[in-house]
Amino acid sequence: MRPREFDHDDVLRIAFDQFWRKGVRGTSLSDIARDAGVQRGSLYNAFGSKEALFLQAYERYAGDHLVALQKALGAGSLRKRLAAFFDLTITNFRSGSPPRGCPTTRGLMELGAAEGEGLDEEARKAFANLVSRITALVQDALSAGTERGEFSGNPAVAALHIITVTRGLAVLERAFDDEPQLRRIAAHTIDLVLGKGTR
Repeated sequence: MRPREFDHDDVLRIAFDQFWRKGVRGTSLSDIARDAGVQRGSLYNAFGSKEALFLQAYERYAGDHLVALQKALGAGSLRKRLAAFFDLTITNFRSGSPPRGCPTTRGLMELGAAEGEGLDEEARKAFANLVSRITALVQDALSAGTERGEFSGNPAVAALHIITVTRGLAVLERAFDDEPQLRRIAAHTIDLVLGKGTR
């Protein structure tokens, strides 16, 4: 067998950057091959399709993002942990020039209503899995805050509320391109969940 002509991880990184900026529909394997300095046929041989390449690239992104969120939620008071969580989330939306938005929200908008249209059920499951795992991280942080006497609500419900707000922030970021607005909403959400008097 001939050895691979490219570094697998490098191609996933380059591909995901394009998918994040232009969406799956707006990205071609030819674009990715050009930026990665490989043959288009090599990408087909390695991944099978553009959608399969996207799913592998998204999985890599999701793993890295979860590690970063876990770190953000891992130190300090509950208020500081939630502030770090929102800061990382908003910074992620606002990265790139122009800002690239949220890759998960962008991907969800590209799901096909019928078979053969846009991304498929496998992609939907990948997006839902990441959102569920982020929700679980936030819920764990809230549960730990309960044990330390920093939170008296329902961790599961509050985590869903926080994650729902982040989905709204992703949409508002696209609509208004107003980072201070996003940060005000994040701070207000933390006040709603924890109460203004807590530190």
